[in-house]
Amino acid sequence: MQPIIREKSEYYARTSAQMDAHLAPPPWSLREKIALTCRILAQEGHESAIAGQITARGDKPGTYWMLGFGLGFDEARRSNIVLVDDDLNLLEGEGMVNPSNRFHLWIYRHRPSVNAIVHTHPPHISALSMIGRPLVASHMDTSMFHDDCAYLPEWPGPPVGDEEGEIIHKALGDKRTVLLAHHGQLSAAATIEEACVLAIFIERAAKLQLMAEAVAPIRPLPAALAREAHDYRLKKRAVEATFHYFGRRALRTDGDALT
Repeated sequence: MQPIIREKSEYYARTSAQMDAHLAPPPWSLREKIALTCRILAQEGHESAIAGQITARGDKPGTYWMLGFGLGFDEARRSNIVLVDDDLNLLEGEGMVNPSNRFHLWIYRHRPSVNAIVHTHPPHISALSMIGRPLVASHMDTSMFHDDCAYLPEWPGPPVGDEEGEIIHKALGDKRTVLLAHHGQLSAAATIEEACVLAIFIERAAKLQLMAEAVAPIRPLPAALAREAHDYRLKKRAVEATFHYFGRRALRTDGDALT
């Protein structure tokens, strides 16, 4: 019997159709997904006390959802995700608005396709940010960052003013992610699911890079294959399924995230 051999493009098409048919997203609201993103990243080691921010566009132009200031990622719930305007004035919810979210507004203004931003200070990304090296995507699992991770080589100081917003949004450019020198990472994406998944895997990429560079120089991926893997890893349904896995895992231990 002759083996079945097809063009790779046919298998990609089949996989995409099967993902659409079988990977239905849970009925989580945007606020619930923001709270889950916080809990997921806390479990993944991204928490840094009350540092770091997760935001998403609201339904009305110029409005944004975010975790109230003074709370850690592991304390996030649907009920403490607040809505603010384009000057960080509170519109819905209770508590203080995070003043460091101002630089997010600069990205939203200049990137209409960005609907969610995750900024964190996880340990391996933070370590990489301290040694003056850009992120190197040289593994299949981190190929989503191939030619899609910018680098800001100089620290502009705490991001609470408009100056930092201008610097960071220009450094990000049209990329999905940016490594911020002496600081951390930022992921800007079309959905909160994508921003969360990018944040998880950029920390893993930094860990792999530091481990590999301690042994030998990193061998780059072939550019064409890296681009193919980048696009495959960032397929919408695949990203959603990855987020849903991490969300389910978080809910097994943090069941109050949706309250």
